[in-house]
Amino acid sequence: MQSPESSSSSPVLLNIGGKKYTTTVETLTQREPDSMLAAMFSGRHTLPQHPTTGTVFVDRDGKHFRHVLNWLRDGAIPVMSESEYQQLLREAEYYQLLGLVDCINERLGWKKVDCSEAELTRQDVIKCIQAQKVRFRGVNLSGLDLSKLDLSEVDFSYACIKNTDFSCANLYKAKFGVEASSSSFKNANLRECEFVGANLQESILDGANLRSANLQDAWLTRCSFIETDLHSAHLQTANLTSANLQGANLEAANLKGAKLSGTNLQGANLQRAYLREVDLRDTQLTGAKLGGANLLGAIR
Repeated sequence: MQSPESSSSSPVLLNIGGKKYTTTVETLTQREPDSMLAAMFSGRHTLPQHPTTGTVFVDRDGKHFRHVLNWLRDGAIPVMSESEYQQLLREAEYYQLLGLVDCINERLGWKKVDCSEAELTRQDVIKCIQAQKVRFRGVNLSGLDLSKLDLSEVDFSYACIKNTDFSCANLYKAKFGVEASSSSFKNANLRECEFVGANLQESILDGANLRSANLQDAWLTRCSFIETDLHSAHLQTANLTSANLQGANLEAANLKGAKLSGTNLQGANLQRAYLREVDLRDTQLTGAKLGGANLLGAIR
Protein backbone atom coordinates (compact mmCIF):
# COMPACT_ATOMS: atom_id res chain seq x y z
CA MET A 1 0.00 0.00 0.00
CA GLN A 2 1.37 3.39 -0.96
CA SER A 3 0.69 5.95 1.75
CA PRO A 4 -2.20 8.28 0.87
CA GLU A 5 -1.03 11.33 -1.05
CA SER A 6 -4.11 12.63 -2.85
CA SER A 7 -5.79 14.19 0.17
CA SER A 8 -4.45 14.85 3.63
CA SER A 9 -7.99 14.54 4.96
CA SER A 10 -8.44 11.02 3.55
CA PRO A 11 -9.35 8.50 6.27
CA VAL A 12 -6.63 6.12 7.44
CA LEU A 13 -7.64 2.83 9.08
CA LEU A 14 -5.19 1.55 11.69
CA ASN A 15 -4.98 -1.67 13.67
CA ILE A 16 -2.69 -1.02 16.64
CA GLY A 17 -2.09 -4.25 18.51
CA GLY A 18 -5.64 -5.40 17.78
CA LYS A 19 -7.41 -2.10 18.49
CA LYS A 20 -8.96 -0.28 15.51
CA TYR A 21 -8.55 3.46 14.95
CA THR A 22 -9.62 5.82 12.20
CA THR A 23 -7.73 9.08 11.62
CA THR A 24 -6.33 11.14 8.72
CA VAL A 25 -2.96 11.62 7.04
CA GLU A 26 -3.03 15.24 8.20
CA THR A 27 -3.36 14.20 11.85
CA LEU A 28 -0.50 11.70 11.55
CA THR A 29 1.91 14.11 9.84
CA GLN A 30 1.28 17.73 10.85
CA ARG A 31 2.08 18.16 14.56
CA GLU A 32 5.23 15.99 14.58
CA PRO A 33 6.56 16.04 10.99
CA ASP A 34 9.83 14.28 11.94
CA SER A 35 8.15 11.33 13.66
CA MET A 36 8.00 7.72 12.49
CA LEU A 37 4.25 8.06 11.90
CA ALA A 38 4.77 11.13 9.71
CA ALA A 39 7.42 9.25 7.73
CA MET A 40 5.17 6.21 7.32
CA PHE A 41 2.30 8.27 5.88
CA SER A 42 4.37 10.85 3.99
CA GLY A 43 3.84 9.07 0.69
CA ARG A 44 7.50 8.03 0.50
CA HIS A 45 6.95 4.49 1.79
CA THR A 46 4.94 1.45 0.78
CA LEU A 47 2.93 0.10 3.71
CA PRO A 48 1.38 -3.37 4.10
CA GLN A 49 -2.41 -3.18 3.93
CA HIS A 50 -5.15 -5.68 4.76
CA PRO A 51 -6.40 -6.94 1.38
CA THR A 52 -10.10 -6.37 2.14
CA THR A 53 -10.34 -3.66 4.81
CA GLY A 54 -7.36 -1.55 3.79
CA THR A 55 -6.22 -1.43 7.42
CA VAL A 56 -2.54 -0.80 8.28
CA PHE A 57 -1.35 -2.99 11.14
CA VAL A 58 1.21 -1.80 13.73
CA ASP A 59 2.36 -4.26 16.38
CA ARG A 60 2.28 -1.88 19.38
CA ASP A 61 0.15 -1.20 22.48
CA GLY A 62 -3.31 -0.32 21.20
CA LYS A 63 -4.53 0.94 24.58
CA HIS A 64 -2.22 3.95 24.67
CA PHE A 65 -2.48 4.83 20.99
CA ARG A 66 -5.64 6.84 21.69
CA HIS A 67 -3.46 9.19 23.75
CA VAL A 68 -1.00 9.36 20.85
CA LEU A 69 -3.81 10.40 18.52
CA ASN A 70 -5.17 12.98 20.99
CA TRP A 71 -1.68 14.48 21.19
CA LEU A 72 -1.41 14.62 17.40
CA ARG A 73 -4.88 16.10 17.05
CA ASP A 74 -4.76 18.89 19.61
CA GLY A 75 -1.65 18.55 21.78
CA ALA A 76 -3.59 17.02 24.69
CA ILE A 77 -1.71 15.25 27.51
CA PRO A 78 -3.84 12.94 29.71
CA VAL A 79 -3.71 12.90 33.50
CA MET A 80 -2.17 9.53 34.39
CA SER A 81 -0.30 7.68 37.10
CA GLU A 82 3.49 7.56 36.93
CA SER A 83 3.46 3.94 35.73
CA GLU A 84 0.99 4.82 32.96
CA TYR A 85 3.13 7.79 31.93
CA GLN A 86 6.08 5.40 31.67
CA GLN A 87 4.04 3.13 29.40
CA LEU A 88 2.95 6.05 27.23
CA LEU A 89 6.54 7.30 27.13
CA ARG A 90 7.65 3.99 25.60
CA GLU A 91 5.05 4.40 22.85
CA ALA A 92 6.01 8.05 22.23
CA GLU A 93 9.67 7.07 21.95
CA TYR A 94 8.85 4.24 19.55
CA TYR A 95 6.87 6.55 17.27
CA GLN A 96 9.60 9.23 17.68
CA LEU A 97 7.10 11.84 18.89
CA LEU A 98 9.69 14.07 20.52
CA GLY A 99 7.21 16.78 21.51
CA LEU A 100 5.10 14.24 23.38
CA VAL A 101 8.24 12.73 24.94
CA ASP A 102 9.27 16.16 26.27
CA CYS A 103 5.81 16.79 27.73
CA ILE A 104 5.72 13.41 29.47
CA ASN A 105 9.21 13.92 30.85
CA GLU A 106 8.13 17.32 32.16
CA ARG A 107 5.17 15.67 33.91
CA LEU A 108 7.55 13.12 35.39
CA GLY A 109 9.86 15.89 36.57
CA TRP A 110 12.83 14.95 34.37
CA LYS A 111 15.10 17.83 33.42
CA LYS A 112 16.67 18.45 30.07
CA VAL A 113 20.37 17.67 29.89
CA ASP A 114 22.99 20.39 29.82
CA CYS A 115 25.79 19.01 27.62
CA SER A 116 28.48 21.29 29.05
CA GLU A 117 29.54 18.96 31.88
CA ALA A 118 29.12 15.25 32.53
CA GLU A 119 26.95 14.22 35.49
CA LEU A 120 28.74 10.90 36.08
CA THR A 121 32.32 9.63 36.13
CA ARG A 122 33.68 6.51 34.43
CA GLN A 123 33.62 4.79 37.83
CA ASP A 124 29.94 5.71 38.27
CA VAL A 125 29.13 4.17 34.90
CA ILE A 126 31.04 0.98 35.74
CA LYS A 127 29.02 0.62 38.94
CA CYS A 128 25.77 1.19 37.03
CA ILE A 129 26.43 -1.42 34.36
CA GLN A 130 26.81 -4.11 36.98
CA ALA A 131 23.04 -3.82 37.44
CA GLN A 132 20.73 -6.18 35.56
CA LYS A 133 19.16 -3.50 33.34
CA VAL A 134 20.91 -0.21 32.67
CA ARG A 135 19.43 3.07 31.50
CA PHE A 136 21.24 6.36 31.06
CA ARG A 137 18.19 8.00 29.51
CA GLY A 138 18.53 11.78 29.66
CA VAL A 139 21.92 11.64 31.45
CA ASN A 140 24.87 13.84 30.44
CA LEU A 141 27.91 11.65 29.69
CA SER A 142 29.75 14.19 27.53
CA GLY A 143 33.51 13.87 27.34
CA LEU A 144 33.77 10.65 29.37
CA ASP A 145 36.19 7.83 28.57
CA LEU A 146 33.90 4.79 28.29
CA SER A 147 36.25 2.82 26.06
CA LYS A 148 36.42 -0.98 26.33
CA LEU A 149 33.38 -1.20 28.65
CA ASP A 150 30.59 -3.75 28.22
CA LEU A 151 27.59 -1.49 27.57
CA SER A 152 25.52 -3.99 25.64
CA GLU A 153 21.76 -3.28 25.52
CA VAL A 154 22.17 -0.05 27.51
CA ASP A 155 19.51 2.62 26.89
CA PHE A 156 21.12 6.01 26.14
CA SER A 157 17.86 7.58 24.90
CA TYR A 158 17.97 11.40 25.08
CA ALA A 159 21.35 11.28 26.81
CA CYS A 160 24.09 13.70 25.78
CA ILE A 161 27.26 11.83 24.77
CA LYS A 162 29.08 14.56 22.88
CA ASN A 163 32.87 14.02 22.61
CA THR A 164 32.54 10.70 24.45
CA ASP A 165 35.03 7.88 23.88
CA PHE A 166 33.35 4.51 23.22
CA SER A 167 36.28 3.01 21.31
CA CYS A 168 36.48 -0.80 21.55
CA ALA A 169 33.36 -0.86 23.77
CA ASN A 170 30.69 -3.56 23.49
CA LEU A 171 27.51 -1.66 22.63
CA TYR A 172 25.53 -4.54 21.14
CA LYS A 173 21.84 -3.55 20.83
CA ALA A 174 22.38 -0.28 22.70
CA LYS A 175 19.89 2.53 22.03
CA PHE A 176 21.19 5.97 21.03
CA GLY A 177 18.42 8.45 20.12
CA VAL A 178 20.81 11.19 21.24
CA GLU A 179 23.26 14.04 20.77
CA ALA A 180 26.48 12.13 20.06
CA SER A 181 28.49 14.43 17.81
CA SER A 182 32.29 14.27 17.73
CA SER A 183 32.35 11.00 19.68
CA SER A 184 34.61 8.00 19.02
CA PHE A 185 33.19 4.53 18.36
CA LYS A 186 36.37 3.24 16.76
CA ASN A 187 36.44 -0.59 16.65
CA ALA A 188 33.34 -0.74 18.88
CA ASN A 189 30.72 -3.48 18.65
CA LEU A 190 27.56 -1.64 17.61
CA ARG A 191 25.77 -4.58 16.08
CA GLU A 192 21.97 -4.08 15.97
CA CYS A 193 22.28 -0.71 17.71
CA GLU A 194 19.60 1.93 17.31
CA PHE A 195 20.68 5.41 16.17
CA VAL A 196 17.37 6.56 14.64
CA GLY A 197 17.53 10.33 14.19
CA ALA A 198 20.71 10.63 16.28
CA ASN A 199 23.24 13.40 15.70
CA LEU A 200 26.59 11.70 15.09
CA GLN A 201 28.21 14.29 12.87
CA GLU A 202 32.03 14.31 12.86
CA SER A 203 32.14 11.11 14.93
CA ILE A 204 34.71 8.37 14.30
CA LEU A 205 33.37 4.87 13.65
CA ASP A 206 36.36 3.34 11.85
CA GLY A 207 36.46 -0.45 12.04
CA ALA A 208 33.25 -0.63 14.07
CA ASN A 209 30.74 -3.48 13.74
CA LEU A 210 27.43 -1.87 12.74
CA ARG A 211 25.83 -4.95 11.22
CA SER A 212 22.03 -4.57 11.08
CA ALA A 213 22.26 -1.29 13.02
CA ASN A 214 19.42 1.20 12.54
CA LEU A 215 20.73 4.64 11.52
CA GLN A 216 17.60 5.80 9.74
CA ASP A 217 17.38 9.61 9.51
CA ALA A 218 20.64 9.92 11.48
CA TRP A 219 22.85 12.98 11.00
CA LEU A 220 26.18 11.48 9.86
CA THR A 221 27.86 14.40 8.09
CA ARG A 222 31.67 14.26 8.02
CA CYS A 223 31.67 10.98 9.99
CA SER A 224 34.49 8.51 9.42
CA PHE A 225 33.43 4.91 8.65
CA ILE A 226 36.73 3.63 7.21
CA GLU A 227 36.52 -0.18 6.82
CA THR A 228 33.40 -0.22 9.01
CA ASP A 229 31.07 -3.23 8.77
CA LEU A 230 27.60 -1.89 7.86
CA HIS A 231 26.25 -5.11 6.39
CA SER A 232 22.41 -4.94 6.27
CA ALA A 233 22.44 -1.61 8.14
CA HIS A 234 19.39 0.68 7.87
CA LEU A 235 20.49 4.08 6.51
CA GLN A 236 17.27 5.28 4.90
CA THR A 237 17.25 9.08 4.47
CA ALA A 238 20.41 9.37 6.61
CA ASN A 239 22.57 12.42 5.96
CA LEU A 240 26.01 11.11 4.94
CA THR A 241 27.21 14.33 3.34
CA SER A 242 31.03 14.39 3.17
CA ALA A 243 31.26 11.18 5.23
CA ASN A 244 34.23 8.85 4.63
CA LEU A 245 33.15 5.24 3.99
CA GLN A 246 36.29 4.14 2.19
CA GLY A 247 36.52 0.35 2.18
CA ALA A 248 33.33 0.01 4.25
CA ASN A 249 31.14 -3.08 3.95
CA LEU A 250 27.65 -1.92 2.95
CA GLU A 251 26.48 -5.19 1.44
CA ALA A 252 22.67 -5.41 1.54
CA ALA A 253 22.47 -2.08 3.40
CA ASN A 254 19.40 0.11 2.84
CA LEU A 255 20.44 3.61 1.72
CA LYS A 256 17.15 4.64 0.11
CA GLY A 257 16.94 8.42 -0.05
CA ALA A 258 20.24 8.91 1.81
CA LYS A 259 22.16 12.13 1.18
CA LEU A 260 25.52 11.18 -0.37
CA SER A 261 26.89 14.50 -1.59
CA GLY A 262 30.69 14.48 -1.28
CA THR A 263 30.60 11.02 0.33
CA ASN A 264 33.70 8.85 -0.12
CA LEU A 265 32.68 5.29 -1.05
CA GLN A 266 35.94 4.33 -2.74
CA GLY A 267 36.54 0.59 -2.50
CA ALA A 268 33.31 0.09 -0.55
CA ASN A 269 31.28 -3.10 -0.88
CA LEU A 270 27.81 -2.05 -2.07
CA GLN A 271 26.75 -5.40 -3.47
CA ARG A 272 22.99 -5.94 -3.14
CA ALA A 273 22.71 -2.54 -1.43
CA TYR A 274 19.41 -0.63 -1.74
CA LEU A 275 20.35 2.65 -3.41
CA ARG A 276 17.00 3.77 -4.76
CA GLU A 277 16.34 7.52 -5.08
CA VAL A 278 19.89 8.59 -4.17
CA ASP A 279 21.93 11.24 -5.95
CA LEU A 280 25.36 9.77 -6.78
CA ARG A 281 26.62 12.58 -8.99
CA ASP A 282 28.95 13.99 -6.34
CA THR A 283 29.81 10.64 -4.69
CA GLN A 284 33.24 9.02 -4.95
CA LEU A 285 32.71 5.45 -6.12
CA THR A 286 36.12 4.47 -7.53
CA GLY A 287 36.67 0.76 -6.95
CA ALA A 288 33.28 0.31 -5.26
CA LYS A 289 31.50 -3.02 -5.78
CA LEU A 290 27.94 -2.47 -7.01
CA GLY A 291 26.98 -5.98 -8.15
CA GLY A 292 23.28 -6.62 -7.57
CA ALA A 293 22.71 -3.16 -6.09
CA ASN A 294 19.20 -1.67 -6.54
CA LEU A 295 19.76 1.65 -8.30
CA LEU A 296 16.20 2.28 -9.46
CA GLY A 297 15.61 6.02 -9.54
CA ALA A 298 19.19 6.82 -8.56
CA ILE A 299 20.84 9.81 -10.24
CA ARG A 300 24.31 8.98 -11.60
